Amino acid sequence: MAQSRVVKTLGISGSLRKASFNSAALRAAQELVPEGLSLEIADISELPLYNDDVRAAGYPAPVQRLREQIAAADALLFATPEYNYSFSGVLKNAIDWASRPPDPPVIGKPVAVMGATPSLWGTTRAQYHLRQCFVFLNMFPVNKPEVLIAQAGSRFDAQGKLTDQPTRDLIGQLLVALRDWTRRLNPA
Repeated sequence: MAQSRVVKTLGISGSLRKASFNSAALRAAQELVPEGLSLEIADISELPLYNDDVRAAGYPAPVQRLREQIAAADALLFATPEYNYSFSGVLKNAIDWASRPPDPPVIGKPVAVMGATPSLWGTTRAQYHLRQCFVFLNMFPVNKPEVLIAQAGSRFDAQGKLTDQPTRDLIGQLLVALRDWTRRLNPA
């Protein structure tokens, strides 16, 4: 991918909650996109639970839409909450739908991950488990910077705007790293 080409990025939040900190972090990322990167946010709220019988009969419309969005993207950006020491079931469900044949669109994609949580740990375990999925799916994650948004309630205002400048800076750095990593992996 030429240096002047825009890296089309698809963001996926692992939380369906209306006031989700992770969805708010993706919206903040849209405000912080560097030159040479665009960011669209996918809606996974209508995905049915993964069922191979359903897949065998044909992908439901919301699943097909997500698969097409992923296929059209040069890179992915996941925002994951941490539930029970891991990432959310809705994010796992989206990944399951996107990883099935024919032509699983997640295979070989550059990917970055960030996460927000009210806890002190900042989604470290959730991101670790998500990275294990990346190995199996032959996805290529950005390793640094790590964006672990701990005590998220103090970093976003009541309208869901990310107000913490160090966190905004880290997200901006992650986006630059994702853009540069994607260009490095796909120089044509």
